[in-house]
Amino acid sequence: MAAGGKGAPDATARPDGPAESDARATSAGTAAFDGTAAPDETAAAEERPKGRRRIVTLFVVAVLAYLLDLGSKMLVVAKLEGHEPIRVVGDLLRLDAIRNPGAAFGMGEAFTIIFTCIATAVIVVIIRLARKLYSLPWAIALGLLLGGALGNLTDRIFRSPGVFEGAVVDFIAPANFAVFNLADSAIVCGGILIVILSFRGLDPDGTIHKD
Repeated sequence: MAAGGKGAPDATARPDGPAESDARATSAGTAAFDGTAAPDETAAAEERPKGRRRIVTLFVVAVLAYLLDLGSKMLVVAKLEGHEPIRVVGDLLRLDAIRNPGAAFGMGEAFTIIFTCIATAVIVVIIRLARKLYSLPWAIALGLLLGGALGNLTDRIFRSPGVFEGAVVDFIAPANFAVFNLADSAIVCGGILIVILSFRGLDPDGTIHKD
């Protein structure tokens, strides 16, 4: 019995078998693979858009800009058109209703139909871009553009002298500057914001590119 006990193998001292060696090798290989792949996966994750789409934000901003512009124009036509200008800040700012057949700030009066087509194209492009919109600042900027374009396009379609040739209602008249409306203001503010975002490298999908 003593000899048999002495000859019994010690389980703790037994060398690893082929199966255990393969398992350890596989585990080490997996760890090494994970170590090299993690940075790539992290970089890919950083390049992917983050958060949720901002379509709702875009359209909320657009609707607000459009309704403010439409309401102000209706009020101006009803209460101010055909009357003396209203001085808001002395000679620096007054409200004066005029009909503008041109583009923003009274430019290009001979190209009313062309400006109407451009506004329509801008609206289509913004709506198509909304599917890939993840950036909140871009949503606000594009919403301002969309609301402003829709505001002036409504005038082009429904006001005299005819469809697609209608004159836009302008009424904000600063001293030594062209008369404009809230739609023009929304378009300009949206355009300035887009320029700033582009210089900062922020794309509409929420990613940041470096030149």
